Amino acid sequence: MSGANANPPGVIHRLEETLIAFLLGGMTLLTFANVIARYVFNSNILWALELTVFLFAWLVLLGAAYAVKAHAHLGVDAIINLLPRSARRLIGLIAAAACIVFSLLMLKGAYDYWSVFADLPPTSGRWFPTGLDLKARSQSFYEVQDVPMVGALRFLEDLINYGESYEKLPKVVPYVVLPLSMLLLVVRFIQAAVQIARGETDRLVASHEVEDELEAVRAQHGEQD
Repeated sequence: MSGANANPPGVIHRLEETLIAFLLGGMTLLTFANVIARYVFNSNILWALELTVFLFAWLVLLGAAYAVKAHAHLGVDAIINLLPRSARRLIGLIAAAACIVFSLLMLKGAYDYWSVFADLPPTSGRWFPTGLDLKARSQSFYEVQDVPMVGALRFLEDLINYGESYEKLPKVVPYVVLPLSMLLLVVRFIQAAVQIARGETDRLVASHEVEDELEAVRAQHGEQD
């Protein structure tokens, strides 16, 4: 697989893995704590469900970009495997180009949706940015339903809400994952395209988890024998 399944080392790689593990652990702890509060103390953590949904959204969106970098997305390559390496690389570059275009469209949509919550102008143009829509109405005062405001984020009140205080967490905070994850997705697809062009791999998706597990089991049994 020409190193396609190898995990890229480095601080950023470990940081991404740590953040994903933190999000998954936070979801688990919140859900467990809410169950205990409900069935043991006959109470309820009002904001736990909404925060869990936000954490899950962060996990999925950031995890999608990370999976592109680690070549961990699932795919069907039975036909591709029948082609010569040069043809596989060509198809991989075409697939990468299509994914880059798609992720750029997603980035525009994600930014336009989030920008009004950050008191920023969205882009104009339906498909591609043609400028900034300075007439768009700011929605920086919008809050989430249950999650209370965090003291460390009070600076947002002066920064984007014209000094008005927030009672709940402003939507700009949890929704920032939308443009962030789409930007990461663009970067990861570009990196994947560069890897294919350099000949480091010949396909965009290269996850063979079952085969890898079987090889690991065979190797383990071989060492024991």
